[in-house]
Amino acid sequence: MIRIFFYFVLVLGLAYGFSWLADRPGELTIVWQGQQIEMSIMVATTILVSLFAAIMILWWLVRTVWTSPRSLNRYFRARKRDRGYQALSTGLIAASAGDAALARKMNARAKSLLSADQEPLIHLLEAQASLIEGRNDEARRKFEAMAEDPETRELGLRGLYLEAKRLGAEEAASQYAERAAEKAPQLPWAAEATLEAKIKLGLFDEALQLLDQQRLAGAVGKDEANRKKAVLRTARAASRLDSDPKTAADDAQAALRLVPELVPAAIIAAKALYRDNIERKASAILERVWKINPHPDIAATFVNGVGGLSATERLKRAERLESSQPEAYESLEAVASAALDTRDFTLARSKAHAAARVEMRESIFLLLADIEEADTGDQARVRHWLAMARRAPQDPAWIADGFVSRTWLPISPVTGRIDAFEWRKLEPVTGSVVAHDPIDAEEAFLSLPPVGSAMMRDEDIVIDPPWQPAPPASAAPVTEPEKAPASSAPEPKNGKVVEPIEQDTFFSRPPDDPGPRQPSAEETKTRLKLF
Repeated sequence: MIRIFFYFVLVLGLAYGFSWLADRPGELTIVWQGQQIEMSIMVATTILVSLFAAIMILWWLVRTVWTSPRSLNRYFRARKRDRGYQALSTGLIAASAGDAALARKMNARAKSLLSADQEPLIHLLEAQASLIEGRNDEARRKFEAMAEDPETRELGLRGLYLEAKRLGAEEAASQYAERAAEKAPQLPWAAEATLEAKIKLGLFDEALQLLDQQRLAGAVGKDEANRKKAVLRTARAASRLDSDPKTAADDAQAALRLVPELVPAAIIAAKALYRDNIERKASAILERVWKINPHPDIAATFVNGVGGLSATERLKRAERLESSQPEAYESLEAVASAALDTRDFTLARSKAHAAARVEMRESIFLLLADIEEADTGDQARVRHWLAMARRAPQDPAWIADGFVSRTWLPISPVTGRIDAFEWRKLEPVTGSVVAHDPIDAEEAFLSLPPVGSAMMRDEDIVIDPPWQPAPPASAAPVTEPEKAPASSAPEPKNGKVVEPIEQDTFFSRPPDDPGPRQPSAEETKTRLKLF
């Protein structure tokens, strides 16, 4: 483009110059060796321009002839290099596709056309071909040689890292990743693997330092770096909660400044402050995060975190949380549970019913069963709520890569991924009761048995009197007890009619096995005799 513009400007300049001379005619006289030459200015200018162009063309011809051997050599060398790169490209594609034979063939052709010292991709192709053919030891030697070369160091360490992961050598893999992260902190795989290894070892200070280097190198964005830093500070606070509550509280609060809705950081900060008797600040932290993200662990920590409180005081703290999130399931469940501890069954049952109408969960029906057991003791109603709990969806939990944990963890125990745990519901299992037999809150309440509908209570059971031996023969004869009149009905007891039980002695009862039944006369007449 620049050349075209230059030629365009040159032609315009020549045209403008000739037009300028044509508008200003004149004569030019040259006297040389007694000869007088006269011509116009236009002719003289044309001769000079033509002479200059002829000289340039002649110089180009001479230069081309003089440099032709080198040009030919350069042409054939470029052609050979192009063929080598074509073979290298074909070999890498074949290696990625799993064609070991073609990869080996192209590798040999590329080595004959290119220099391995000048083109390190030849080593990569050879290592990939060895991996496809199952010669892992040879591939590792190639990767180790590449790791020693500054130009291919990261590529060789990457290959060694993947081989160590394939063999299950986690310690060796973390060492290769750490070497790569030291030289190139902008590599995502190296930084992630190094962070995971340091977190597993509890080296949170080094992990935070590496994360800062990665942020400065531009490998991660600002938001992602802040999130990971908050997770690391929360993990460090959890590790120091028992030994150094003050430092743990500082780390957790720093994590909350980075990610205000991080529930584990709020819980750890509150627990650490409660241990230092800084109750007001701890409660303020929990309430602030509760307004953003109501969580059952926050409710449990807020209600039960302060030691020495009575059941009534714990209920007041639960109602305090409910006032900020009155429609949340967690608020209603917390108040219902605290009310059960105070034996206020009316409040507990009303809040539990409201929570069940907000969201169907297993825990709320289990809580209703506990309320029923403590209030009425009616086993029919208790069994009803237990059956509803079996059919209801399970409560949310901390889940990462299919692993369910009761508590939050900074990394996934399955893949080692940082900040992998999420508070969410479990997916229903195919073929389970939850997946094929959903329930409705109104259905659960309408199908609740009435109070006292159990078949028999303990006070309704009549126990036989203890066995007494028969009186001797000399004693007075045993008189039969007077039978009650036929018209007299049994007296109701606790709303139920209890049939009277005959009181017989052991020897006056019929035997347990009376023997074969004797057929009646009608059965004998109608029976078919085969023999």
